[in-house]
Amino acid sequence: MNARVDHLVIAARSLDEGVRWCRTTLGIEPGPGGAHPLMGTHNRLIKVATADFPRAYLEIIAIDPKARPARTVDARRWFDLDDALLQAALARGGPRLIHFVAEVPDAAAAVQALAHVRIDRGQVLEASRDTPAGRLSWQITVRDDGQRLFYGALPTLIEWGPVHPTDSMGDSGITLRSLDLAHPRKTDLEVALQAIGLAGVSLATGAPRLRAVFDTPRGTVTLESGGI
Repeated sequence: MNARVDHLVIAARSLDEGVRWCRTTLGIEPGPGGAHPLMGTHNRLIKVATADFPRAYLEIIAIDPKARPARTVDARRWFDLDDALLQAALARGGPRLIHFVAEVPDAAAAVQALAHVRIDRGQVLEASRDTPAGRLSWQITVRDDGQRLFYGALPTLIEWGPVHPTDSMGDSGITLRSLDLAHPRKTDLEVALQAIGLAGVSLATGAPRLRAVFDTPRGTVTLESGGI
Protein backbone atom coordinates (compact mmCIF):
# COMPACT_ATOMS: atom_id res chain seq x y z
CA MET A 1 0.00 0.00 0.00
CA ASN A 2 1.37 3.39 -1.02
CA ALA A 3 -0.58 6.48 0.05
CA ARG A 4 0.32 10.08 -0.66
CA VAL A 5 -1.03 13.47 0.35
CA ASP A 6 -3.89 14.35 -1.98
CA HIS A 7 -5.41 17.48 -0.51
CA LEU A 8 -5.67 19.59 2.62
CA VAL A 9 -9.07 20.57 3.97
CA ILE A 10 -9.91 24.12 5.05
CA ALA A 11 -13.33 24.27 6.72
CA ALA A 12 -15.44 27.42 6.68
CA ARG A 13 -18.89 28.32 8.00
CA SER A 14 -19.80 29.49 4.50
CA LEU A 15 -18.05 29.29 1.17
CA ASP A 16 -18.11 33.09 0.83
CA GLU A 17 -16.29 33.34 4.17
CA GLY A 18 -13.77 30.77 2.97
CA VAL A 19 -13.10 32.77 -0.20
CA ARG A 20 -12.53 35.96 1.81
CA TRP A 21 -10.17 34.05 4.10
CA CYS A 22 -8.21 32.84 1.07
CA ARG A 23 -7.79 36.33 -0.34
CA THR A 24 -6.64 37.69 3.02
CA THR A 25 -4.44 34.78 4.12
CA LEU A 26 -2.97 33.43 0.89
CA GLY A 27 -3.27 36.50 -1.30
CA ILE A 28 -5.13 34.88 -4.19
CA GLU A 29 -8.64 34.16 -5.43
CA PRO A 30 -9.34 30.42 -5.10
CA GLY A 31 -10.09 28.48 -8.25
CA PRO A 32 -13.48 27.00 -9.07
CA GLY A 33 -14.84 23.97 -7.28
CA GLY A 34 -18.27 22.40 -7.24
CA ALA A 35 -21.11 20.87 -5.25
CA HIS A 36 -21.29 17.48 -3.52
CA PRO A 37 -24.93 16.31 -3.62
CA LEU A 38 -24.11 13.26 -1.49
CA MET A 39 -22.98 15.42 1.43
CA GLY A 40 -24.71 18.75 0.87
CA THR A 41 -21.40 20.62 0.73
CA HIS A 42 -19.58 22.75 -1.83
CA ASN A 43 -15.99 23.86 -2.31
CA ARG A 44 -13.34 25.95 -4.03
CA LEU A 45 -9.91 24.55 -4.95
CA ILE A 46 -6.29 25.72 -5.20
CA LYS A 47 -3.45 23.72 -6.74
CA VAL A 48 -0.43 23.56 -4.38
CA ALA A 49 1.54 20.74 -6.03
CA THR A 50 5.32 20.33 -5.88
CA ALA A 51 7.78 17.55 -6.69
CA ASP A 52 7.28 16.22 -3.15
CA PHE A 53 3.48 16.54 -3.33
CA PRO A 54 2.85 16.04 -7.06
CA ARG A 55 -0.98 16.14 -7.10
CA ALA A 56 -1.66 18.21 -3.99
CA TYR A 57 -4.35 20.84 -3.74
CA LEU A 58 -6.12 22.87 -1.09
CA GLU A 59 -9.86 22.48 -0.62
CA ILE A 60 -11.97 25.21 0.98
CA ILE A 61 -15.22 23.50 1.96
CA ALA A 62 -18.46 24.49 3.66
CA ILE A 63 -21.98 23.20 4.17
CA ASP A 64 -24.23 24.34 1.33
CA PRO A 65 -27.27 25.90 3.02
CA LYS A 66 -29.36 25.34 -0.12
CA ALA A 67 -28.64 21.61 -0.38
CA ARG A 68 -29.93 18.59 1.48
CA PRO A 69 -27.48 15.66 1.72
CA ALA A 70 -28.47 12.63 -0.34
CA ARG A 71 -27.19 10.31 2.41
CA THR A 72 -29.53 8.75 4.96
CA VAL A 73 -30.95 10.96 7.70
CA ASP A 74 -28.81 9.39 10.43
CA ALA A 75 -25.50 9.77 8.59
CA ARG A 76 -23.43 12.90 9.10
CA ARG A 77 -21.38 14.91 6.62
CA TRP A 78 -17.71 14.17 6.05
CA PHE A 79 -14.85 15.92 7.86
CA ASP A 80 -16.90 16.51 11.07
CA LEU A 81 -18.71 19.40 9.39
CA ASP A 82 -21.88 18.62 11.39
CA ASP A 83 -19.98 18.72 14.68
CA ALA A 84 -21.23 21.55 16.90
CA LEU A 85 -17.82 22.14 18.52
CA LEU A 86 -16.12 22.43 15.15
CA GLN A 87 -18.73 24.86 13.86
CA ALA A 88 -18.42 26.91 17.06
CA ALA A 89 -14.65 27.10 16.57
CA LEU A 90 -15.14 28.27 12.99
CA ALA A 91 -17.59 30.91 14.20
CA ARG A 92 -15.03 32.19 16.74
CA GLY A 93 -11.86 32.01 14.70
CA GLY A 94 -12.86 31.82 11.07
CA PRO A 95 -11.84 29.22 8.46
CA ARG A 96 -8.99 26.94 9.34
CA LEU A 97 -7.08 23.80 8.42
CA ILE A 98 -8.88 20.79 9.91
CA HIS A 99 -7.87 17.68 8.00
CA PHE A 100 -6.14 16.12 5.02
CA VAL A 101 -6.98 13.42 2.51
CA ALA A 102 -4.59 10.75 1.24
CA GLU A 103 -4.80 9.20 -2.21
CA VAL A 104 -4.56 5.40 -2.31
CA PRO A 105 -4.58 3.01 -5.27
CA ASP A 106 -7.23 0.77 -3.66
CA ALA A 107 -9.53 2.33 -1.06
CA ALA A 108 -11.13 -0.96 -0.02
CA ALA A 109 -7.73 -2.54 0.59
CA ALA A 110 -6.58 0.52 2.56
CA VAL A 111 -9.68 0.31 4.78
CA GLN A 112 -8.89 -3.34 5.44
CA ALA A 113 -5.28 -2.47 6.29
CA LEU A 114 -6.53 -0.01 8.91
CA ALA A 115 -9.05 -2.54 10.22
CA HIS A 116 -6.13 -4.90 10.89
CA VAL A 117 -4.75 -2.31 13.32
CA ARG A 118 -8.24 -1.83 14.84
CA ILE A 119 -9.15 1.45 13.19
CA ASP A 120 -12.54 1.88 11.56
CA ARG A 121 -11.98 4.38 8.76
CA GLY A 122 -15.61 4.02 7.59
CA GLN A 123 -17.38 2.92 4.45
CA VAL A 124 -16.02 3.39 0.97
CA LEU A 125 -18.56 5.59 -0.81
CA GLU A 126 -18.90 6.38 -4.50
CA ALA A 127 -19.03 10.10 -5.23
CA SER A 128 -18.84 12.38 -8.24
CA ARG A 129 -19.36 15.93 -9.46
CA ASP A 130 -19.46 17.58 -12.86
CA THR A 131 -16.79 20.06 -13.94
CA PRO A 132 -16.16 22.02 -17.17
CA ALA A 133 -13.43 19.46 -17.96
CA GLY A 134 -15.76 16.49 -17.43
CA ARG A 135 -17.07 14.41 -14.57
CA LEU A 136 -14.85 13.75 -11.58
CA SER A 137 -15.50 10.42 -9.90
CA TRP A 138 -13.92 8.97 -6.81
CA GLN A 139 -14.26 6.53 -3.93
CA ILE A 140 -13.83 7.99 -0.46
CA THR A 141 -13.96 6.73 3.11
CA VAL A 142 -16.64 8.30 5.29
CA ARG A 143 -17.81 7.12 8.69
CA ASP A 144 -21.53 7.35 9.45
CA ASP A 145 -20.67 9.62 12.39
CA GLY A 146 -18.59 11.85 10.08
CA GLN A 147 -15.54 11.73 12.37
CA ARG A 148 -12.10 12.54 11.04
CA LEU A 149 -10.29 10.55 13.79
CA PHE A 150 -7.13 11.62 15.66
CA TYR A 151 -8.37 15.25 15.49
CA GLY A 152 -7.94 15.17 11.73
CA ALA A 153 -4.39 13.77 11.76
CA LEU A 154 -5.45 10.40 10.34
CA PRO A 155 -6.33 11.09 6.71
CA THR A 156 -9.54 10.30 4.96
CA LEU A 157 -8.73 7.94 2.07
CA ILE A 158 -9.59 8.62 -1.55
CA GLU A 159 -9.26 6.58 -4.73
CA TRP A 160 -9.67 8.69 -7.85
CA GLY A 161 -11.10 7.58 -11.15
CA PRO A 162 -9.33 8.32 -14.44
CA VAL A 163 -9.40 12.10 -13.89
CA HIS A 164 -7.78 13.97 -11.01
CA PRO A 165 -8.81 17.55 -10.09
CA THR A 166 -5.30 18.92 -10.61
CA ASP A 167 -5.28 17.66 -14.23
CA SER A 168 -7.21 20.77 -15.25
CA MET A 169 -6.01 23.22 -12.60
CA GLY A 170 -3.52 25.95 -13.44
CA ASP A 171 -0.64 26.91 -11.21
CA SER A 172 -1.82 29.14 -8.37
CA GLY A 173 1.49 30.61 -7.28
CA ILE A 174 1.12 28.69 -4.00
CA THR A 175 3.02 25.51 -3.19
CA LEU A 176 2.94 23.14 -0.23
CA ARG A 177 6.34 23.01 1.44
CA SER A 178 5.59 20.59 4.29
CA LEU A 179 2.89 18.87 6.32
CA ASP A 180 3.59 17.99 9.96
CA LEU A 181 1.36 16.03 12.34
CA ALA A 182 1.31 15.77 16.12
CA HIS A 183 -0.79 13.70 18.50
CA PRO A 184 -0.43 12.46 22.09
CA ARG A 185 -1.00 8.89 20.82
CA LYS A 186 1.86 9.12 18.37
CA THR A 187 2.56 5.38 18.32
CA ASP A 188 -1.04 4.50 17.43
CA LEU A 189 -1.15 7.11 14.70
CA GLU A 190 2.23 6.01 13.36
CA VAL A 191 1.03 2.41 13.09
CA ALA A 192 -2.03 3.59 11.16
CA LEU A 193 0.01 5.70 8.76
CA GLN A 194 2.40 2.80 8.19
CA ALA A 195 -0.57 0.52 7.45
CA ILE A 196 -1.54 2.69 4.47
CA GLY A 197 2.07 3.43 3.51
CA LEU A 198 1.85 7.19 3.84
CA ALA A 199 5.14 9.00 3.37
CA GLY A 200 6.17 12.63 3.10
CA VAL A 201 4.75 13.86 6.43
CA SER A 202 6.42 14.19 9.82
CA LEU A 203 4.88 12.95 13.06
CA ALA A 204 5.61 14.08 16.62
CA THR A 205 4.24 13.49 20.09
CA GLY A 206 2.23 16.43 21.38
CA ALA A 207 -1.13 18.13 21.44
CA PRO A 208 -3.27 17.22 18.41
CA ARG A 209 -2.22 19.37 15.48
CA LEU A 210 -1.80 19.60 11.74
CA ARG A 211 0.73 22.15 10.52
CA ALA A 212 1.10 22.98 6.83
CA VAL A 213 3.67 25.41 5.44
CA PHE A 214 3.16 27.09 2.07
CA ASP A 215 5.13 29.36 -0.20
CA THR A 216 2.73 32.09 -1.38
CA PRO A 217 2.75 35.50 -3.07
CA ARG A 218 2.78 36.91 0.46
CA GLY A 219 5.79 34.84 1.54
CA THR A 220 5.75 31.84 3.83
CA VAL A 221 2.33 31.08 5.31
CA THR A 222 1.81 28.51 8.05
CA LEU A 223 -1.61 27.03 8.79
CA GLU A 224 -2.36 25.08 11.95
CA SER A 225 -5.43 23.13 13.00
CA GLY A 226 -5.22 24.13 16.66
CA GLY A 227 -6.49 20.80 17.94
CA ILE A 228 -10.10 21.00 16.75
